[in-house]
Amino acid sequence: MRTNLDFSPLFRSSIGFDRMLNALEAASRIETIDNWPPYDIVKSGEDEYHVAMAVAGFSQDELTITQEQNMLFVSGQKANAEDVQYLHRGIAGRSFQRRFELADHVKVVGAGLVNGLLTIDLKREIPEALKPREIEIRTDMALPNADMKQIESDKRAA
Repeated sequence: MRTNLDFSPLFRSSIGFDRMLNALEAASRIETIDNWPPYDIVKSGEDEYHVAMAVAGFSQDELTITQEQNMLFVSGQKANAEDVQYLHRGIAGRSFQRRFELADHVKVVGAGLVNGLLTIDLKREIPEALKPREIEIRTDMALPNADMKQIESDKRAA
């Protein structure tokens, strides 16, 4: 049994967490599971990833890869071959659209199609302003001078 959670009270009382709450809300929705085309996601380095999709029967012209903000869309639209008469059709040639949610600062750096396997190369590139930086600890900083003179006033306390 699955219960739908209502995140609206959290939206009213939190600031800056809207992306996380949207992700939780999207994950809690019941969606139809379409497992075609099959794919693998591989982490090949500290900040490098590859998505490999089995798209047998699709040519390079029939596939489209689009990145919009933090979403990666891969779609395939088979060209109509109206003059072909199939006696048996076992190779799936239906249209598809697969979407992947990307983390912040993940960019598509390349894609290739070899032997029916579409490979999309991704890399996380964190801007210099957001990278951790080390703060130098100095020992030559001047301490407050103990020989400072006090300013005196003509007024005396009663």
